[in-house]
Amino acid sequence: MAGIYLHIPFCRQACHYCNFHFSTSLKLKNEFVQALLKEIRLQKNYLPPETVNTIYFGGGTPSLLTQEEVSAILQALRQQFEVAPNAEITLEANPDDISEQKLQEWKQADVNRLSIGVQSFFEEDLRWMNRAHTAQQAIDNLKLARRYFDNMTMDLIYGGPTLPDDHWQQNVQQAIALGIPHISAYALTVEPGTALASLIDKHKTTDVNTDDQARQFLLLMDWLKEAGYEHYEISNFALPGMRSRHNSSYWQGVPYLGLGPSAHSFNGKSRQWNIANNALYIKSLNEDKVPFEVETLTHTQRLNEYIMTSLRTIEGLDLAWVVAQFGEREANQIQRSGQPFIDSGKMRFYNNHLQLTKDGKLFADGIAAELFAS
Repeated sequence: MAGIYLHIPFCRQACHYCNFHFSTSLKLKNEFVQALLKEIRLQKNYLPPETVNTIYFGGGTPSLLTQEEVSAILQALRQQFEVAPNAEITLEANPDDISEQKLQEWKQADVNRLSIGVQSFFEEDLRWMNRAHTAQQAIDNLKLARRYFDNMTMDLIYGGPTLPDDHWQQNVQQAIALGIPHISAYALTVEPGTALASLIDKHKTTDVNTDDQARQFLLLMDWLKEAGYEHYEISNFALPGMRSRHNSSYWQGVPYLGLGPSAHSFNGKSRQWNIANNALYIKSLNEDKVPFEVETLTHTQRLNEYIMTSLRTIEGLDLAWVVAQFGEREANQIQRSGQPFIDSGKMRFYNNHLQLTKDGKLFADGIAAELFAS
């Protein structure tokens, strides 16, 4: 089992909070696609000889690709890799890119799952984030997309200064009412180097309030549980049978290949990442070279990555798996380090797994850090 991620590094405009690699100029898009097709050929031996079960077009804004470009990329992947007939093929899309024609084209190109970046159904939030779509576009095009795709997800952002609790509740209830089977919800973070960080530093906008974020996260868990969604990962909620197979593979340590500028790859032993520069990426591929750096992971790094990712999931950290992969001493140390969090009600020990409780999910990263091996 393996996955492939494709980073499409173009956007119509820059969201104030985003720190992903992208360009708002499309002038290199044609050259980029040709370079990506070449990288697919050059990286055909990166993954173990396993079936590719998930393909994910991320970015950036993959919905800026034409049907011909999406089809050519998928055809190239199938030529170089053994792609499962029932592979989950996800394409990220912005509401303003969605139309009946585009939806038909994506279906014809074999895309079978959409990830739609809504973020909010309120105009003041969208303007503050510098999103390209309107609230009405989001509602109308989500309804349209549901006619073509049973398997889809949408993103929401909470904890921003323009989002009171009653608007947050309306955002969540709107998603539920639209029948969206998977919801990814993220606390607004202020990343260094973003437009948002600059605006806050210059006192041109209000900083985020961590207490507001914690409260809205707790409310979110209650509302979606009541609506029948499974909280299967810290930021992800799904109706029964509608988990993201691709994202789940990340949390389970499944090997994946990242293609495109800034994309990361993992083969079980090492991690590598491509250069985050479109022009240099294209130049390197024109010279038949993949421009990446690589890091071989130590025993401790692999263990700590497992601790971090597993604790984010509903299944939790499997101590038997730690024993099998890393040793009994490491498993015992993790259990000892986790005992204070069990005693305080932030974690529970169940069926030889350590699992975060509802309150513990507020402190997921900090708890994981306390369990890390050194």
